[in-house]
Amino acid sequence: MNSYDFSGQVVAITGGCNGIGAAIADRMAVSGAQVAIWDMDISAPEERVMEIAEGDRLLVQTDVSDLSSVEAAQAATEAKFGKVDVLINSAGVAGPTGPLAEYPADAWRKVQAVNVDGTFHTCRTVVPGMMERDYGRIVNVASIAGKEGNPNASAYSTSKAAVIAMTKSLGKELAGQNIAVNCITPAAAKTRIFDQVSEDFVQFMLSKIPRGRFVTVEEIANMVLWVASAENSFTTGAVFDVSGGRATY
Repeated sequence: MNSYDFSGQVVAITGGCNGIGAAIADRMAVSGAQVAIWDMDISAPEERVMEIAEGDRLLVQTDVSDLSSVEAAQAATEAKFGKVDVLINSAGVAGPTGPLAEYPADAWRKVQAVNVDGTFHTCRTVVPGMMERDYGRIVNVASIAGKEGNPNASAYSTSKAAVIAMTKSLGKELAGQNIAVNCITPAAAKTRIFDQVSEDFVQFMLSKIPRGRFVTVEEIANMVLWVASAENSFTTGAVFDVSGGRATY
C-alpha cells in the first residue's frame, strides 16, 4: 500500500459516513489527516469511521444541496480544525432508473441538486480559504456514466457529466495557485447507492466492465489519496479513470 503524508492537513469529505467516502476517510486518517465528514445522515457511520481518533474526527450533518448547510459545515470544521486543505466530494444519489421520456421531474431535480449543486456549493465554500492560503486539493467523485451515458439513467449520467465539466472549469480558474482540482470516474462499486436502482440495472453495469467485477471502495480510495496529495502538484482539471477498462476515452 502506498503511503502519503497528510499530517497537519484537514480533509473535508462529503458523504463520508459510508461507502466510498468512508473508505477515503479511513485512508486519510491513517495517513495523518484530521477528517471532517459532511453527511446528510450521520446517525450510523461505518465502523471504520468511528475508529478514527475522536480528536481527529468531526461529523457534521450536512445537506449539500443547501448552500447554507454547507457553509455551516465549513464553519464547524474551521471551529475545530482551523481550515480545510482538501475537499473530497463523494456525496451523491443515483435516482430512479427509467426512460427519459417518462422520468419523474422531481427525481430529476433531486439528482441534480445533490450531485451538481452539491459539488458547486462545497467548492464555492472552501475555495476562498484555499486561495488565501495558496494551497488546496479538490477531488470530485464523478462516474463513468458521466463519460458514456447509461441508458435509463439520464439524470445520473447528466449530473456526473456536469461534475466533470465543473472540475475542468474550476481547475483552469485556479491553475495559477497551488490548488489542484481533479475528478475520478469510477465504475460501479457495491455501496448503498445500489439500493436506489433495480437488479437488472446492476447487472447491466457489471456487464459493461471488462474486468468482470465491480470496483471496490478501497481501490477508489487508493486513487483519491494520490490525487489529493501534495505530490500531485502539476495535474489539475483532469479526469482519472477507475472503470476497470470500461472507459473509451
